[in-house]
Amino acid sequence: MPRIAGVDIPKEKRIDIALTYIYGIGHKTANDILKKAQIDPAVRAKDLSEEDTKRIRDIIDAEYKVEGDLKREIQMNIKRLKDINCYRGMRHKRGLPVRGQRTHTNARTRKGPRRSIIGKRKKGK
Repeated sequence: MPRIAGVDIPKEKRIDIALTYIYGIGHKTANDILKKAQIDPAVRAKDLSEEDTKRIRDIIDAEYKVEGDLKREIQMNIKRLKDINCYRGMRHKRGLPVRGQRTHTNARTRKGPRRSIIGKRKKGK
């Protein structure tokens, strides 16, 4: 199982798909990396030589921010928004949707499960 950028990529998958298991690398970026490394995207990860793996590793280290560094940068950006008390930062603090989605209904992913209000009943007919 090849290890690239601190992630064990699956050996049975094609290398262009296997690279997307690394946080911060999608389909387009994976294909760009393989083009620079001059590796056929249809090759299985288990069939890569050590030299091919090293070329992929070197390209990712030199040109892309992935895994821990990328996660840290994203968290720092969110922390900055919270610190300057901008609208987006306030939404992050309150656990509400940040990008303009409605909250009257929906938004359960951000708001969490419904909490019932004690003493409030629905009116009968």
